[in-house]
Amino acid sequence: MKTYRKLYDAEKFDTIREYINNGIKKYPNNNAFIIKNKNGKEVSYTNITYTQFGNDIKAFGTSLINLGLENKRIAIIGKNRYEWAVAFVSTLCGVGITVPLDKGLPEQEIILSLERAKADAIIFESEYADTIENVQKTNTNISQYICMNSTCDGKFKTVRDIIDEGNALLKNGDTRYDNHKIDSTGIASIIFTSGTTSMSKAVMLSNINIASNIYNINLAEKIYDTDVNMAFLPLHHTFGSTALLLFLSDGVTNVFCDGLRHIQENLKEYKVSIFVCVPLLLEAMYKKIYAEVDRQGKTKILKLANGISRFLLKLKIDIRRKIFKQILDNLGGNIRFVISGASAIDKNVARGFYDFGILAVQGYGLTETSPVLTAENAKCIKFGSVGLPLPEVDIKIDNPNEDGIGEIVAKGPNIMLGYYEMEEETRKVLKDGWFYTGDLGYIDKDGFLFITGRKKNVIVLKNGKNVYPEEIELLISTLPYVSENMVFGMPKDDDLVISAKIVYNKEYISNKYGDISEKDLKDIIWKDIKKINSELSNYKHIKNLIITDEPMIKTTTQKVKRFEEIKKI
Repeated sequence: MKTYRKLYDAEKFDTIREYINNGIKKYPNNNAFIIKNKNGKEVSYTNITYTQFGNDIKAFGTSLINLGLENKRIAIIGKNRYEWAVAFVSTLCGVGITVPLDKGLPEQEIILSLERAKADAIIFESEYADTIENVQKTNTNISQYICMNSTCDGKFKTVRDIIDEGNALLKNGDTRYDNHKIDSTGIASIIFTSGTTSMSKAVMLSNINIASNIYNINLAEKIYDTDVNMAFLPLHHTFGSTALLLFLSDGVTNVFCDGLRHIQENLKEYKVSIFVCVPLLLEAMYKKIYAEVDRQGKTKILKLANGISRFLLKLKIDIRRKIFKQILDNLGGNIRFVISGASAIDKNVARGFYDFGILAVQGYGLTETSPVLTAENAKCIKFGSVGLPLPEVDIKIDNPNEDGIGEIVAKGPNIMLGYYEMEEETRKVLKDGWFYTGDLGYIDKDGFLFITGRKKNVIVLKNGKNVYPEEIELLISTLPYVSENMVFGMPKDDDLVISAKIVYNKEYISNKYGDISEKDLKDIIWKDIKKINSELSNYKHIKNLIITDEPMIKTTTQKVKRFEEIKKI
């Protein structure tokens, strides 16, 4: 299979510590983070240089070792913030094993995860204080409780306390953090998958697993030390945390989003140039742009401008960022590169951002692969694909059908060590060095990988035909009023009826149709579904429709929990 050759220069290390230390050494005066401080209506900003960040992680790690946590398992839970990054990077670079926890977990699952991972310490936000007090009453291994917030009612030590104690130890010549020996092939992180179908698995990743992914992404994607990254994806998610480590290795400035409603203003506020996200966000941004263009009656003008711009691009004349300056300014004016992962993105959305002068590439991977396996980049784009394998990754299709579709299997230095204390589950997916992803796809003649769906999601009809719901969901997602959707098989007369559940955008519907009844709205949606059916083979036709304005049950990476939704229906 075609793979990337060396597109860009990149330094190769075996450990995360080497990557982080290299970033600190090369970009000492760059801002590693910009932190927003709110005091009532007053807003101020704190710039944290790479030198300061390096000092903080060293002090924090030294203090953790002093607390008896060297080579121990340290859980972290909370929203994206500087203290989360300090705890995570410090632990990986000189203390022990990280256990990032999903901030959306209910209390009992938090406790269960701590027990399953055998965590020895937990670093948490103050909003989890009540949960932490309940954890203290259980039989977990937790010996140290550290709060991220500057104040935590005096019940727990804070991250700032730990850093201050570490600075005092360093001042007295403590070198235990720097002298900590890292086993590059041992467990570095235990990460629970955000499974949509079953109990989460605890994935064991090594330093080499994660470090190799940093190296391979740097070979394939061009990242500048002048870039500003908005850490949008949850840092407990492998894609979010590996991306942060990647950007820190490259001297990038990192900022935090104030929430979904504030994305546009944050892009302007920090002059963001790059970020990693899920398709749902990009698709929502794209629909919002076109809704505003439509509201202003400029749709024809935009289409004409697109046609002219595409023609000139063929002549190697790029005027996209000039001709679409107004649109780009509404996105902060500095966005140049967006990486989308976690699920498939509508190719029209990816093409649309490219037309505006923003490189929106799609990548593919899993928690078990640290996480990236394939990606597009500026020189290798095929809209609708998830790109080519990274340089050190091999991809093949197992047991392909007549259309070349089969299970995607992968091999490379980024493949996990296995599932923690789940040997049977590990054997199911790791065979002769190959990882069986459970995803279905095919490879085209140019070597690009296309995802067709999840093996467990395939709808098998009585006539033997296979329907890949993700294929139809992408078509439905192009409808301007669709916030999210799910295609599934509804049991009927010993067979399955292809059905769609659509969550519509109330604001869009209200602006477009006014006070409309649900029956009339369903009639309108059915007309659009019939148009989609006309593009599909007969056996793929949607014959049952459910509409609602209530969001679906999702993981924290915005994947629909398909089987929970079907059970609910």
